[in-house]
Amino acid sequence: MQKYYIKTAKTALILVYLVIIAGALVRMTGSGMGCPDWPKCFGYYIPPTDIKQLLWQPQHQYLENQVIIKDEKLYVAVGNFKTQTTFDPTQWRPYTKHDYAIFNAKHTWIEYLNRLAGALAGIVVFLMAVCSFGFWKTNKKVTIWSWITVILMGFQGWLGAKVVYSVLNPIKITLHTFVALLIVAVMLSAIDAAKKQVFQHENNILFNKILILSIFLTLIQIILGTQVRQFVDDQIKMLGYDQMHIILEHPTITFYIHRTLSMLVLFSTIYLYIQNKSFAVQLKLVNWIMLAVVFEALSGIIITYLHFPFASQPIHLVFASVLFGLQYQLAIQLIKK
Repeated sequence: MQKYYIKTAKTALILVYLVIIAGALVRMTGSGMGCPDWPKCFGYYIPPTDIKQLLWQPQHQYLENQVIIKDEKLYVAVGNFKTQTTFDPTQWRPYTKHDYAIFNAKHTWIEYLNRLAGALAGIVVFLMAVCSFGFWKTNKKVTIWSWITVILMGFQGWLGAKVVYSVLNPIKITLHTFVALLIVAVMLSAIDAAKKQVFQHENNILFNKILILSIFLTLIQIILGTQVRQFVDDQIKMLGYDQMHIILEHPTITFYIHRTLSMLVLFSTIYLYIQNKSFAVQLKLVNWIMLAVVFEALSGIIITYLHFPFASQPIHLVFASVLFGLQYQLAIQLIKK
């Protein structure tokens, strides 16, 4: 199973990043409550496309746990039955996880596709973990890291349900984002442990410290970014999408901290880039890190000064997630040495 491990693990890593992208699109479009229940969507494995499918209908066959919207509330079928000419409350129970009862077909299908991406990533991560048993006798770290990933994926799914039940609580959303990055880090550790090559590079203590600092700064920036995004969402609810040009006229202190720390990320990366040029054996990952920081900074500038053009926010998050992955990959290579 060893020969399949690296390919399976890399595929799983790509899928995890696709889930991060999908999650960013969900946040951008406001589709987080597109499916108000979990793991199904309005009680269906394949969600509805029209509000008529969710309204109570006479002489209609319903299956257990299917959901309807009635009087701006969600109701769940208590069994399999066919309705009569009038609504019978004994056939239904109120949905008690939350009181959100709005159907938007676009939001529903964006969130549904996000869940499908998460399920696919989970399946491939499990296959990766199964393949990791081939390393158990020679390199237990691979197996351990792989099964930690499986546990984290399960926890992430459970947390996703909690995010929905809380009607997108900001703290839970932030934790959801952090766990996604933790999954990336653990998977990179597993892949690196499975590789046999020894990384050769001169030891530079200051370089290593600045790299670790930049990783922590990136993590803090991503967390702060989710808070800024929450502020933007709240402003949009109050002002509307046609007022995007004034969304950041009076931002919170979090925005200013986020903007200031971005300069520290940039300067620390510039130091790593310049220092790397002086090494006898240069680190290729540093060039990619520098490129990711540049694109991350540019996307942030575009968001701020061009007033949130389409897709700029998910792109900003994706670049930040890729940057973290590159930084972490470089760090474990240097530690492995």
